[in-house]
Amino acid sequence: MSDNNNEVKIVDYESQFQQNFRDLNEEWISKFFKMEASDYKMLDNPEDYIINKGGHIVFALLNNEVVGTCALIKTSEDPLVFELAKMAVSPKAQGKKIGYLIGQELINKAKELKAKEVFLETNSVLIPAIKLYEKLGFQHIPVMDSPYERADTKMILDLSI
Repeated sequence: MSDNNNEVKIVDYESQFQQNFRDLNEEWISKFFKMEASDYKMLDNPEDYIINKGGHIVFALLNNEVVGTCALIKTSEDPLVFELAKMAVSPKAQGKKIGYLIGQELINKAKELKAKEVFLETNSVLIPAIKLYEKLGFQHIPVMDSPYERADTKMILDLSI
């Protein structure tokens, strides 16, 4: 658990946050795209799809209210690779660097676990999100076989360097 800006607190997933995870992501996805079957599966069952498979989810609390979330999903064991996914920040909390804070928290987690890389998939219309990922150190690579219709941009962060 870390304190940032004295007002934003980053905490790990607990089952009481499952609805927040779903609501924040549904609000974010629906604003720009449409929810897909793979979204519902993961958002309704984050413990089965993420936590129990060696992944992590963090939340940003602003004055004890959940205002942001992001997941680190394990996609391979050897080498250890994670996907940074389901990042969502409440519109009322945007502009407080919350996306950066939760992204950095999960990248640090991946480094601690000695992951080789972290990748993410997004959409090119989400310019602020792409700029955030670039700031976190992600590089652009070609998209192949994405489970999401909306993913036309893929980025990777090589942690093995």
